[in-house]
Amino acid sequence: MSPGDEHDGYGGSGQTRTRLPEGNTGDVHGGTRRPARGSRSLLMAVGVVVLLVAAIAFANRGGDGPEGPSPSTGTPGKAATAPTGTRPVTGHDGTVPTGYAHDEQGAQSAAANYATALGSTDMYQKGPREALIRAVYAPEVADARVADLDKGYGDKALLARMGLQEDGTAPQGLTFVARTIPVGTKVESYAGDRATVSVWHSYLFGLAGEESRNPVSEAWYTKTYELLWTGGDWKITDVRQKDGPVPVGRDQRASSAQDMADAVEQFGGFTYAR
Repeated sequence: MSPGDEHDGYGGSGQTRTRLPEGNTGDVHGGTRRPARGSRSLLMAVGVVVLLVAAIAFANRGGDGPEGPSPSTGTPGKAATAPTGTRPVTGHDGTVPTGYAHDEQGAQSAAANYATALGSTDMYQKGPREALIRAVYAPEVADARVADLDKGYGDKALLARMGLQEDGTAPQGLTFVARTIPVGTKVESYAGDRATVSVWHSYLFGLAGEESRNPVSEAWYTKTYELLWTGGDWKITDVRQKDGPVPVGRDQRASSAQDMADAVEQFGGFTYAR
């Protein structure tokens, strides 16, 4: 509806109506005619109730029916997350959700879940890291990515600076926190078996505990994934990262180390879907 459409109507029809005076309607007994206002008010009240019931029924339909909202078409700009009727994932490979739809919705769901997996504590332990990489990367690039990421995440000097042990786990009495929280996804391009999807997310990282020298802190990034439809699913072929957008921090008191450790252990993550 264009601006002003709601004002188009019958006000300018040019018709003239004459209202007759409301008097006696010819009661043969000369009595006073019953006022019609009561019946008109009752009809109006019934009409309002009917409209309200219809509106509530329509709202409760949501997108459950076959005519619910359709998936994003890749139009630049924001696209609200809405139910599409398409199941977001159908299975899992280890701890990683897999089995996405072969469309833009499926590509966005895959990118968000893969970002979450690749930002987890599993990436800092050799066995879990290799299983995770092979679950999310296309077979033709998986071997190279395993080798490259082993060099980075398995670097003992780097692990020591992070406060981790050589096997990538937290020292006794500390809780290792590495968690990616997607805020939104955007289709940069889509062409059948290939998609480019950006994921804006925050990232929690550090060691929670009274003796921690690297307390849990927050950072913001945007990762852009090149995805390929292969073997009946979306897989990563390449990834790029940049900082931000970063929101202004609020003046909130930081939680204690114990509160942070408890929260990480008590609150699980999500499977993300468009």
